[in-house]
Amino acid sequence: MRNASGNGFDSSDSFAVSGAAEGTARLHDIPPSITPSHGDDSHLLSRIASPADVKALAPNELAELCREIRTTLLAYGHQHGGHIGSNLGMVEATVALHRVFDSPRDRIVFDVSHQSYVHKMLTGRAAAYLDPDRFSEVTGFTNPDESKHDQFVLGHTGTSISLACGLAKTRDMEGPNSGIGNVIAVIGDGSLSSGVAFEGLNNAAEQGGNLIIVFNDNEMSIAGDFGGMYGPLARLRASGGTAQPNLFNAFGLDYRYVEAGNDVSALVAAFEEVRDIDHPVVVHIHTLKGAGYDGEETHADRQTASASPVSFDSPTGVHPTDNVNHSEPWHSDHCNLSDHEPHEGQCEASHWQNPDAAIGKPDDPRKHYGKMAMAALEPRFAAEPGLVVISPATPGSNGITHEFRERAGAHYVDTGITESHAVAYAAGIARAGGTPVVATTASFFQRAYDQFFQEMSLNRSRVTVLDFLGGLSGSDNTHSGAYDVTMFSNIPGATMLVPTSARDYLADLAWATAPAGSADAPAGPVVIRVPGEAILTAERDATLLPVTGGQIADRPQSTSLPVSVSSASGGISAATVRGTVSVTAQRAGVRHMLDWRVNQTGSHVAIIGLGNAYPLAEQTAAALSADYGITATVIDPRQCTSLDSDVLESLRDGHQQVITLEDGQLEGGWGEKVTAYYANHHVSDGSRNPHVLNFGAAKEFTDRVPLGELNERYGLTVEQVTEAITRCF
Repeated sequence: MRNASGNGFDSSDSFAVSGAAEGTARLHDIPPSITPSHGDDSHLLSRIASPADVKALAPNELAELCREIRTTLLAYGHQHGGHIGSNLGMVEATVALHRVFDSPRDRIVFDVSHQSYVHKMLTGRAAAYLDPDRFSEVTGFTNPDESKHDQFVLGHTGTSISLACGLAKTRDMEGPNSGIGNVIAVIGDGSLSSGVAFEGLNNAAEQGGNLIIVFNDNEMSIAGDFGGMYGPLARLRASGGTAQPNLFNAFGLDYRYVEAGNDVSALVAAFEEVRDIDHPVVVHIHTLKGAGYDGEETHADRQTASASPVSFDSPTGVHPTDNVNHSEPWHSDHCNLSDHEPHEGQCEASHWQNPDAAIGKPDDPRKHYGKMAMAALEPRFAAEPGLVVISPATPGSNGITHEFRERAGAHYVDTGITESHAVAYAAGIARAGGTPVVATTASFFQRAYDQFFQEMSLNRSRVTVLDFLGGLSGSDNTHSGAYDVTMFSNIPGATMLVPTSARDYLADLAWATAPAGSADAPAGPVVIRVPGEAILTAERDATLLPVTGGQIADRPQSTSLPVSVSSASGGISAATVRGTVSVTAQRAGVRHMLDWRVNQTGSHVAIIGLGNAYPLAEQTAAALSADYGITATVIDPRQCTSLDSDVLESLRDGHQQVITLEDGQLEGGWGEKVTAYYANHHVSDGSRNPHVLNFGAAKEFTDRVPLGELNERYGLTVEQVTEAITRCF
C-alpha cells in the first residue's frame, strides 16, 4: 500500500511496500519451491476453482489442502505482505465453511474481512496468492466486484452480524423465492469489541430465524484484547464452553463451543450440526492467530535465499506454541511491533506483515510522526495526571509502540475497536478537567461522526484528535483518508490544524493539549491532521522545498503582505525531530495558531498549499520562476477551519490568480471556500478580484491506485498546475 500501513487494521490492505521494519532486520528465506504452482495438478490448491471443488475432496484430503493454503500464505506474506496472521488462524475454519455450506446461495459475511484471504483462494482467486505476477488482482478485503461469493465491500469492523441480519430478514420475508439459504456471519480477530457488533447480536436474538454467527476467538485484537467481556470469554474457553455468565446466552442466543478451532474435521462436524438451523446460534471457535508462523525454517544470520524446505509439526502446518495467556494487561508478547518477525499466538506483530522488501526501510509517516507525538507527550505525564492517550485499537500502526504503552501505564488506554466510544470517552475526560488525545486513522474516525458533533463539539470538549493517514494515498477503497478535511473542517466549534513540518506539528500538539486554564489554550476541540508522505519526504530532502528549503519562521510574522519570510532562519532542529523540543518553546506565539503563513511574497500568482499539498506549492512556484520569470506568493495556511481574510484581502493587490492545492476531496473541501470568499466579497474594481483555481481530488472512491497516478488524475503535479496557471494569462 502506498499509504502508511504498518499494522493498520485497518488498516489498510493494499499491498505495496510501505511500512518500516524496526530493529535488526532478519531476512526470511522463502524459496520458490515451497509455493504451490498454479496449474500444477500435484497440488490441491491449484485445482480449487470454486467451493464445489472443496466439497469434492475426499475427507482425508482436507488437511493437506489446509497445509498447502498455510504454506501459500506464508510465502505470500514474505513476498507481498498483508494481514497474514489472522488468515493463518482461519485456514481450517474457512475450508470447513466451504465444505459444509453452499456459497453463494448460503451467504457468508466476513468481518473483519481482512480474514478473507483463504475464502478468496477457495472461490476462484487462488492464482492471486500463488502467482507473484497476479498479487495485485485482488483486494485485501471482500468485494462483490471480484466474486459473487463476496457479499459486501468491508474494510472496517463489527458490522457482519448487522449485515447478516438484513440478509436473513429479506430471506424470511420473501420465503423460498429469495434465493438465500443459510446466512453466516464470521466475526472475530477483535471485531466483537465493536459496539455495532453488540447491536447486531441484540437484533439477531429478537429477529429469530436461521442465522449462524461464527465467532473466531483467537484471543487477540489488533494489539491485545481490552474490555470486560474478555474475562467471561476466557472462562468459556477454559470450561469448554460451559461457564457462566455466557454473554451470548445473555442475549438470548443459542451457543456452541469448538475448542479445536484449527482442526478441520472438528469444524466440519460443528458446522454440519448447525446447517439449516431454524434459530440464531453462535458457534464459538478457539483458533490460534498466526498458526504456522513458528513452523517456518529461518535463520537470523541468513542474507540470501536458500532452497531449504519449510517443515511443520502437524498435518495442517500448525506449530505448537506456548505464546498464549500472558499475564500482562494487553495480553501480548514483547515482540514490539517488528512487522517482519511475526509469530503464532498473542503476537501483535502478526496482525500485519510487511514484505521482506520493506525490511530496513525508514518509518512511514504514521509511525514517524506518531512516535514523535508520543515522545512529546510522555515527559508531561508525571506533572499532568489527566493527560491520557486513547487509541481505539491499531496503536502500532500509528507509532504508539508497545514500549511507550508499557511506560505510559494508566496514561494510555486502548478502548478496543470502538471509535464512537473512544471519542465520547474522551469528551467525558475533558469535562472532568483531563486532557485526552484520541489517535487513529482518518477513515476509522468516520465511525464516530455523531460523537464529534455532539459529545465533543457541541459540548466544547477540550479533546485533541490525531488524524492519521488523512489525504490521498494508494489505499484500498475502504481506507481512503481523502474525505477527512470535508468532515472535520465543517464541524462547528472544532479547529482543524494541518501542519507541514515536524516543528509545526509539535507546536500544534502542545497548543491543543495545553492544560485547562492556560492563557493561550484553545476553547474547544482540536483536530491535528498528522503530516503524510509528501511532508515527511520533503523533511528528509529539503530540495523538495525549493522556495524555503524547509527554513521557515517560527510563526506568522504578519497577517498582511508584503512581508517575506522565505529566507527566515529556523528549520527543524534535531531535537524537534526526536520529539524532545521543550513545551515552553512549542507554546510560544500560540495566539497566532490560526494565522496563515506567507513563506514567499510575489505578484501575479498566489499559491496556497494545504498540508500535504504544500510541497507542491513551493515546487510550482519554483517552476514558474524558472520557466516564466514569475515570482509567486507562496502561502501555508496551517489550518482549514477558517479563512485568513487579512491575507486574502492583501492578495487583491498585484495578484490576478489565487491557486489552492489540497490532497483531499475538492467538492465540499477547503479550496472552494477560498473561491466562495472572493465571490461573496466582490469589489467594484474588477482588477482587484483575483481568479481562483482549485486543485484537489474528485468525489469518488479509489481502490489501490498508486499515489502518483492519483496526483496525475487530479492535476496535482507541477506540470499540470503550471500549465493551468499560464493558460489563464
